[in-house]
Amino acid sequence: MTTFRIAPSILSADFARLGEEVRNVVTAGADIIHFDVMDNHYVPNLTIGPLVCEAIRPHVQVPIDVHLMVKPVDRIIPDFAKAGANIITFHPEASDHIDRSLQLIRDHGCKAGLVFNPGTPLSYLEHVMDKIDMILIMSVNPGFGGQSFIPQALKKIAEARRLIDESGRDILLEVDGGIKIDNIAAAAAAGADTFVAGSAIFGKPDYKAVIDAMRTQLATV
Repeated sequence: MTTFRIAPSILSADFARLGEEVRNVVTAGADIIHFDVMDNHYVPNLTIGPLVCEAIRPHVQVPIDVHLMVKPVDRIIPDFAKAGANIITFHPEASDHIDRSLQLIRDHGCKAGLVFNPGTPLSYLEHVMDKIDMILIMSVNPGFGGQSFIPQALKKIAEARRLIDESGRDILLEVDGGIKIDNIAAAAAAGADTFVAGSAIFGKPDYKAVIDAMRTQLATV
């Protein structure tokens, strides 16, 4: 029986009330807080850093999943680990030494993962599966919230699921980008077990109603 996890992305939250927002979304049933870090270099947007992670850490007991869309990544990894991150993922294109970056995350007590853009091949996983705790498949091109789901991502999710199953390792398979009530079941059927949703949750007045509706859809898989 697959355990499904809902991971609201605070990129779509009200930043003037961020502590309250993360408390409310966890009360509504969120399993993980997804934390998007953009540097206006690797991606064309600028968001939040370790100080914000440190500020929200006392407000929630659930894991904080930090998605680094920055280049280079190694310099900032220890800062996020110190700020309270539980999971840190990065894009292989943003590291000169992927194996070293993954090990750096683990050395700082966090789970480590790789993120794959729509045009990034999964072949980067070939020699580092022993250091992977999460694979994140982007179903939009990274940089901005509120984009539409790219259906081709379903094939990549299915391929990542096959690689995880063949490895025999306990690796989370997360999908991020355009996830909503009407497509979450398709992503789960393809093999995803962890679902990032930003505007689909924070853009609605009743967070619990949205999360409950997502779980209802997941129960059909």
